[in-house]
Amino acid sequence: MTKRVQAKYKVDRRLGVNLWGRAKSPINRREYGPGQHGQHRKKPTEYGIQLSAKQKLRFYYGNIGERQFRSLYAEAVRKRGDTSENLVELLERRLDAVVYRMKFAATVFAARQLVGHGHVLVNGRVVNTSSYRVSIGDTIEVKSSMKENVALLMALESHERDTPDYMEVTQKEKKGVFLRAPKLSDVPYPVVMEPNLVVEFYSR
Repeated sequence: MTKRVQAKYKVDRRLGVNLWGRAKSPINRREYGPGQHGQHRKKPTEYGIQLSAKQKLRFYYGNIGERQFRSLYAEAVRKRGDTSENLVELLERRLDAVVYRMKFAATVFAARQLVGHGHVLVNGRVVNTSSYRVSIGDTIEVKSSMKENVALLMALESHERDTPDYMEVTQKEKKGVFLRAPKLSDVPYPVVMEPNLVVEFYSR
């Protein structure tokens, strides 16, 4: 087991949820946190609840750095409309998140690696920045040299999750189109996400 896998499992146990909905998550077996004090639960404070909501959202998208996450929040505040909905939209428009949603990778971490290694095209052009913001109508495609990759094929055939309806994917061509910006209710999170608590956390 790699350190990265161990770290992901530790996140699940610390937060007390199967964050990515994976069958191998240790939370399926042990619902208490990691470490010798993990079984001693304390009543969470208001701050603790808000912090947990922020950590769930931040870790879900591949452990986005605090500075980058705060920057996304600041942008969500500046946009018109509901800040929590804006934040989710900005997160879902990240290229690594779109690649993950289109099932070109089994995990968001694998999606980030696929993008970082230059295996993903946006409108026919290689983009290797995972935080690249996808626009409505953009076509996302895996490079020809990777289309028969075993890990990619297994991810596409997996029944763990479905492709959401705000994107359209042609599995045979390993190509998809980002159709529209999603709302919170559109996003197929395996656990309850509360971006409104994230807004409260940063508004303190």
